[in-house]
Amino acid sequence: MSFVLGFYVTLAFNRWWGQYTSFPLPDNLMMVVSGNVHGLDERGRLLRRTLMRYANLSSVLILRSISTRVRRRFPTLEQVVDAGFMTSLEHQQLDGLYSDFNKYWMPLTWFTNLASRARQEGRVRDDVALRLLMDELNNYRGKCSLLFHYDWISIPLVYTQVVTLAVYSFFGFCLIGRQFLNPEKGYKGHQLDLYVPVFTLLQFFFYAGWLKVGELIINPFGEDDDDFETNQLIDRNIQVSMLAVDDMHQNLPPTEKDKFWVERYFSVPNSTAAETLRPTFMGSTYDISFESGQAVSMPFVYKDECGDVDRKVKDVSLVRDRQLKVSHLQTERGEGQFKVAVELIQANDNEQSSC
Repeated sequence: MSFVLGFYVTLAFNRWWGQYTSFPLPDNLMMVVSGNVHGLDERGRLLRRTLMRYANLSSVLILRSISTRVRRRFPTLEQVVDAGFMTSLEHQQLDGLYSDFNKYWMPLTWFTNLASRARQEGRVRDDVALRLLMDELNNYRGKCSLLFHYDWISIPLVYTQVVTLAVYSFFGFCLIGRQFLNPEKGYKGHQLDLYVPVFTLLQFFFYAGWLKVGELIINPFGEDDDDFETNQLIDRNIQVSMLAVDDMHQNLPPTEKDKFWVERYFSVPNSTAAETLRPTFMGSTYDISFESGQAVSMPFVYKDECGDVDRKVKDVSLVRDRQLKVSHLQTERGEGQFKVAVELIQANDNEQSSC
């Protein structure tokens, strides 16, 4: 029971979280539009606002198809026009384009064509900026498409039915099988020692509550208290989109030197309450101290290819002074020393140094 129910709730939760992370937020797209569609005149402002309006219109169209709250707010496309997401001419053109499938992607196609026109007009200054616009738009479109597929492909109904039937059948049998025998009958080993089935009640609260959680989060686009506030997200998205591409476009605060301009080493001040919470971790072994012992110097011997003559420290200086250079290196650990076998050759030719 725990495995079947736990797997079902885990599957439902992953689906719920995936739908939340797939909600199309225009933040990345509006940053790219604000930074790459140039022009402080009316034409530039019109291009930026229209691009972001198309993006938000696409999200409204897809949410009308999957969210009860948004559908109740915009029952027809006329309400979408009245809300300002779409003009009357755009509504006529959208209705004039025939398709058996959902048309949420059409405003994004208008976005791509308008971005290409802005590139031709020089509002988008190079192809790299246009490519960046297209990449962010495709990410935005992918999230809209993912929401549509989440609504289309749901958890198989037979699995939900099996889990529900298993939970209720389990407690139905518990209701009968866990009853105490009548002590007046004198059954051996069956005396009434507990009147309230505490553990059965706990199981019912846990399992039934667990099942209820799974049922509630299967579709988070409803009108329950715990469902997504899709209407509030729509209002937030259109407001911040227009703010980023219109009022904030090239509207920068004056560039000034920061507070720590002349200080090489500085720390950010803390309040009195935060000072006690400042982390002081310096490392696990930072405060460990050991008794100081005598320093031991391990001999470091250079051994040449002949094997019976140890080169002295002077050959080290020869290598350092580039009179000799190392041609071959081989290491070996001996008793109490670490030996490095090298082949020293003359620095100017390939002539090997004699043993």
